[in-house]
Amino acid sequence: MEMLNFTDVTEFILLGLTSQKELQVLFFVIFLVVYIVTMVGNIGMIMLIKASPQLNSPMYFFLSHLSFIDVLFSSNVTPKMLENLLSKTKTISYAGCLVQCFLFIALVHVEIFILAVMAFDRYMAIGNPLLYSSKMSRIVCIRLISFPYVYGSLTSLAATLWTYGLYFCGKIEINHFYCADPPLIKMACAGTFVKEYTMLILAGINFTYSLIVVILSYIFILIAILRMHSAEGRRKAFSTCGSHLTAVAIFYGTLIFMYLRRPTKESVEQGKMVAVFYTTVIPMLNPMIYSLRNKDVKEAMDKAISRACLTK
Repeated sequence: MEMLNFTDVTEFILLGLTSQKELQVLFFVIFLVVYIVTMVGNIGMIMLIKASPQLNSPMYFFLSHLSFIDVLFSSNVTPKMLENLLSKTKTISYAGCLVQCFLFIALVHVEIFILAVMAFDRYMAIGNPLLYSSKMSRIVCIRLISFPYVYGSLTSLAATLWTYGLYFCGKIEINHFYCADPPLIKMACAGTFVKEYTMLILAGINFTYSLIVVILSYIFILIAILRMHSAEGRRKAFSTCGSHLTAVAIFYGTLIFMYLRRPTKESVEQGKMVAVFYTTVIPMLNPMIYSLRNKDVKEAMDKAISRACLTK
């Protein structure tokens, strides 16, 4: 059988979530609504943080970047998925597949390290409140937020180059609704060893490292909260940290289930269902998690709505 490499492959077929036409139309409507809510929620959160003086703090600076990444994360996958749900061809070009792989891996790494930075920020605010303003200056915040973008891009570039080294024996059907590493590895017939193990090692190291930062930060936060004499102070600290811990648990849980397992037929199929959750649902939920559980955000939202009504 003739072996084709990526220079011979011009496009892939995305098998998507289902082959049933009735379900495809239903999924199109559902994910279109989810995508619109995601865009409105995250872009609205960014604009609210920029426009509200009471949200001018490092915590909300990092939250605005989390919302920005969620906009990119969802936009990298959802529009193509929506197109293929109504299309007969359901294809993605070779170049488009590589770009989607690069952006996906980069954005995943940016998001996990932003979540780690946000945990460190909460530790500084609760554990060292008197030194918080000086320790978390504008310059420090810019440096902290720059690391996820730079590191995520470099990691993704290396991972995408390893994806380029996969060889395919004529089969170009991807059992997924976007170009993801596990189904690509599963369908490749050569070059999978390096790609598979580098994926597991990179995912393992980066997820573990960022999760350790989160866990250590929250251990110190818990110690600081238990030392507080004010019940109101403890309640506010738990409330502030609760939203972040919810976002961390949901995002890490789904990604670990997807990427810290060897690609098999069963894991790829299960991962496809999980991928629906972290590529479409989580970016939609994050603004809700942070707004519904955060008094400052709710107050800023009320003021923004009041100003909008007065303007009319």
